[in-house]
Amino acid sequence: MREYLLTIALAAALCYLVTPFIKILAMRAGAFINLRSRDTHLVITPRWGGIGMWISMSLTLLVVSHLPLVAKSFGREATGIFLAGTFIMILGALDDMYDLDSITKFAGQAVAGGILLLHGVQILWLPINGIFILPPSIGQLLTIFFVMVVINAVNFVDGLDGLATGIVAICAMAFFGFSYLLAVVNGLNRAGAPSLITAVIIGICIGFLPHNYHPARIFMGDSGAMFLGLLLSAAAITLTGQIDLNAITNQGSSSPFLPLLLPFSILAIPLIDLGMAVIRRLRAGRSPFAADKEHLHHKLLSMGNSHRRTSAILYSWTAMFAFPTTIAAFAPLWLALLIGLLILIFSLVLLTNWPNRNKQLIKVG
Repeated sequence: MREYLLTIALAAALCYLVTPFIKILAMRAGAFINLRSRDTHLVITPRWGGIGMWISMSLTLLVVSHLPLVAKSFGREATGIFLAGTFIMILGALDDMYDLDSITKFAGQAVAGGILLLHGVQILWLPINGIFILPPSIGQLLTIFFVMVVINAVNFVDGLDGLATGIVAICAMAFFGFSYLLAVVNGLNRAGAPSLITAVIIGICIGFLPHNYHPARIFMGDSGAMFLGLLLSAAAITLTGQIDLNAITNQGSSSPFLPLLLPFSILAIPLIDLGMAVIRRLRAGRSPFAADKEHLHHKLLSMGNSHRRTSAILYSWTAMFAFPTTIAAFAPLWLALLIGLLILIFSLVLLTNWPNRNKQLIKVG
């Protein structure tokens, strides 16, 4: 655990220190956009936060590759995740500058998924009637589809200062807890790569959040949102798509469907927001990717919540789905439900803090 904690701390420190230089670079390169009607910020803010995240990840991996325990996580899968992450970060950085069309971005996301496939990151089975081994072609299609869904889910939720950064950090914490327990407690070595990747995600999000929290001095942009989405999806695939289901359920998991449920419960808030946006826009006869101001964070803001309170509410909702699912894999179900209930109560306290909400509502009105 000490080596993983060192990995998190190193990634956080590097991202915190690198980001101010990326901010200057982004402003000079013109990697920013003018204010739009759907934006919640009031000043022109640079993007390209994803470049700082990538630099931090690269330097962190270079250093921790010399640690005795963490070094065992490096292999074909980790290499593929790094290469795919590099590709998607470059694509996102270009989009931050030139506003690429949706087809180009989708094609690039599919290519990133293909890079993962070439390095063995692929969904191999599903827990249907026991273990259902997927035909290679079906597994490949599901892998690319899942990668694209997660990338766009993170991208969609990135609409408020610090929101996506915090949500991704919470998701990565839940994934890390699950993968670490599998790798260290239960001796499943194949969980080493997701433990390493999620530790790096946690670190870069912690390091980036002080610069990105309201009022944000820099945005992660598509370079960061797609980069984090790619890392999360790859970690989920290596964690739940390639670990022996019997090895998990024999350890007392509350449900044989938990390996399939885990990524969707941990990523529940981004996926729900994505699904609602697509349905809403299709019903209105618009493109599912046409921007609007009806995301979950917009609705919470319209209720009178401040930027920071809105982020805190969505953080708590993410934790409410993510942490109990992870706990349920290694502890009694009642304990997982209790943790979820306590987080729900906390979120309701935030949501019903009427004095602060009314003040914000008056200010907005």
